[in-house]
Amino acid sequence: MNYTFNCLFLIIYDNMKKVVITISLLMLFNQRYLAQDSKFDSLITAGIHQIYSIKFNQARGTFEKVKNNYPQHPAGNFFDAMITWWEILLDLENEELDDLFVDKLEMVIDQCDDILDNNPKNIDAFFFKGGSLGFRGRLYSIRGDWFDAAADGKDALPLVFTAYELDSTNTDVKLGFGIYDYFAAVIPEKYPMVQPLMLFFPEGDRDKGIRELEAVAEKGKYAKYEAQYFLMTLNYSFERNDAECFKYAKMLSDKFPDNPRFQSFLGRINIRMNNYPTAIGIFENIIDKGDKNLIGYNDKIKREAHYYIGVNYKRSDSLDLALHHFKKCEQISRKIDDDEESGFLINAVLYQGEIYDLKGERNNAIKNYEEVLDFREFGNSYERAEGYLEKPFEN
Repeated sequence: MNYTFNCLFLIIYDNMKKVVITISLLMLFNQRYLAQDSKFDSLITAGIHQIYSIKFNQARGTFEKVKNNYPQHPAGNFFDAMITWWEILLDLENEELDDLFVDKLEMVIDQCDDILDNNPKNIDAFFFKGGSLGFRGRLYSIRGDWFDAAADGKDALPLVFTAYELDSTNTDVKLGFGIYDYFAAVIPEKYPMVQPLMLFFPEGDRDKGIRELEAVAEKGKYAKYEAQYFLMTLNYSFERNDAECFKYAKMLSDKFPDNPRFQSFLGRINIRMNNYPTAIGIFENIIDKGDKNLIGYNDKIKREAHYYIGVNYKRSDSLDLALHHFKKCEQISRKIDDDEESGFLINAVLYQGEIYDLKGERNNAIKNYEEVLDFREFGNSYERAEGYLEKPFEN
């Protein structure tokens, strides 16, 4: 059996206000395994697709078969942990599954250690242990536990290079180096605060990273969706290349139409490109799925959808419809905002004031503007609210 695990990467989290450096080894499988056990390969392939499709119960059943049929192999336990990881991704602020996820990863690490005690050159155990360390470090970094995250990253990094030395023939192996080369170059440039942490790692190469990711996105077998995901996000957040971001968001949404993260990105990039009719169709579909309680279509993603639909109707002077969606956005925000008011809440209340002014309901508008001043400042919210209190909003 010869698998390939790779990938050191960095991500932006928390509405792109905080930089999170994370290290993660993502699964890649060598095509030579197909000749040895096509059943194993088909189970893993099906399970991966089910995870991306947010069909967690089906994925659990698939990887339970892997664990039963291949009890000595760490793949079943590892991918079972990946189901929990995606459950966390769908609601990152909820920490209830953190301990379960760490416990599952440590089970994989222990299993791999037992294998390596008997066979120090076992490739599968080597790669799955690295993957578990990487994902554990990724969670630690998201939670702000920088010391443990750095420790896991430092332990995982040598595994990336060794993995490449053991099998450099597979296109998929370029995923890890592409992610690392790109983000190791870009993050320290844009966020000097992380530069001290980068002293532990090799220098990156922005252009090389993009080329490597594009190669995997086009020709990769098992890793192409991850490559497309990272190209979508880096083109949205760093490169500001809307056309490229749209291309990959469309690919992923078409392949996994019930994945709320992919669908949300497709809606956002259409908004940025001023493709409002297309974006509104996407966000209306998100609300519909949320009302049907599809997994991952929670209050946060519904709030975003109501917000952008409200913006669209306000742009087209459909004031009553705009007001309806901004009120929905406000209602959800008041329900889920914790320590401070979200940008969605602040803007939704401010926009309602503008709409009331346009409708000639000055007293209601004043109430909204005054409430905005009671919130934390978000962008130029204070300036706008104070200006509208002095003079009514006009288009």
